[in-house]
Amino acid sequence: MNPYLAGTMLGLVLLLAMYLSGRGLGASGGLKYCVVSIVGAVDRQHADNSVYYSKYFENDSKPLKNWLTLEILGVLIGGFISGAISGRLKLVVEKSPKISAGRRLAFAFLGGVLFVYGAQLARGCTSGAALSGMAVLSLAGFVTMMAIFGSAYLFAWFFRKNWI
Repeated sequence: MNPYLAGTMLGLVLLLAMYLSGRGLGASGGLKYCVVSIVGAVDRQHADNSVYYSKYFENDSKPLKNWLTLEILGVLIGGFISGAISGRLKLVVEKSPKISAGRRLAFAFLGGVLFVYGAQLARGCTSGAALSGMAVLSLAGFVTMMAIFGSAYLFAWFFRKNWI
């Protein structure tokens, strides 16, 4: 897809999300609500007694009914539909011939874990903290985006031999 068209469409989705829900986009919060729901399902007493988890269950609220979890579900369903329509719906590990599929998957998993942990520390992911933050001209949004791109360039220099 043309990157200018994709950027314009993303901007319109962000604008629509802000208009309809009063909030921007974000993915890490949806994952957090899913994890909180799992903790509540496995050991509700622990969740109710925990300072962190208990706030998500106040007034009999259900974390899975949060709009962020619905956003994540929509992203998964939309990605599946997009892959099916375009004929790209298949299991494949995209990698350099220099590394094994196992190593590629291990790096992808480790990168995902570190990114989610960083998003939790930063109180938002690229969508929530950076994209939505920049849309409302938040200084924190611009700083977050610079940190994301800066760290990406730094890590790409160290790990590029795995993909080149």
